[in-house]
Amino acid sequence: MRILFIEDEWKVARAVAEGLEREGYQIELAHNGEEGFFLLNSRKFDLLLLDLMLPGRDGLEILKTIRSQGMTLPTLILTARDTLEDRVVGLNSGADDYLTKPFAFPELLARIRVLLRRGRGKDILRFQVADLEMDLVTRKIVRAGQPIHLTAREFDLLEYLLRHDRQVVSREMLARDVWQETNRATPIDNLIDVHIARLRRKIDDPFPQKLLHTVRGVGFILSEETL
Repeated sequence: MRILFIEDEWKVARAVAEGLEREGYQIELAHNGEEGFFLLNSRKFDLLLLDLMLPGRDGLEILKTIRSQGMTLPTLILTARDTLEDRVVGLNSGADDYLTKPFAFPELLARIRVLLRRGRGKDILRFQVADLEMDLVTRKIVRAGQPIHLTAREFDLLEYLLRHDRQVVSREMLARDVWQETNRATPIDNLIDVHIARLRRKIDDPFPQKLLHTVRGVGFILSEETL
C-alpha cells in the first residue's frame, strides 16, 4: 500500500515514515503543500496523511481541492489543531478521520488500517494482471482462458497479491494480513513459502510468461514485467 504523508515537520515526518515502512507500507513524503498537491495529481496512492498547517498551500485547501476534483482517496488529518471546531471543519472539508498531535503510533496504525480496509477497492470485484483474471463474486480464476482451481488459502493469497499489483509484498505482510498472525512466537516463513510455491505451480508453471516473482531477501511481487 502506498501512502503519501504531507508534513512540514521533518522529525515527525521521518519518524512516522520509518514506523510505517517497518509495517510494510510504502511511504512518500512531501514537506510543503505545493509539492504534496503535485504528487497527488501525478501519482497513485492508497491513503493520504495530511497536516493542516503547511507552507505554500495549507492542508484544508488541498483537501477541498482534491474532493472538488472527485478524488476519493482516504484521508487522515494529522494536526496540532485540537479544538472541536477544527475537527468539524476538517471532517466537513472531506477528511475521513482526524488525529491530533501528539499521538501514539499504535493508534495511528490502527486508524490507517481501518481506512485502508474501508477504502481498498470495495467496488472492485475483478482483478487482472496480464492474462490472469480473478472474479471475487464467482471466486473463479482464469489464466489464458484456462480455469485454475485454488484452495481457500491460495485464493486469499492470490487476492492479496493482486490487490498489491506491482508492489513487493513481504512475508511479514502476508503473515499479518493473510494468515492473521500478529503475535505468533515462531515465524511462519516456511508455511508462506510452501503456499507461494503451490500457487506458482498453478498460475505460472504451465504458462510461458511468469507473473509471480521472488524478490530475494524482501518478499514477492505479482507483475507481468520480468525482474
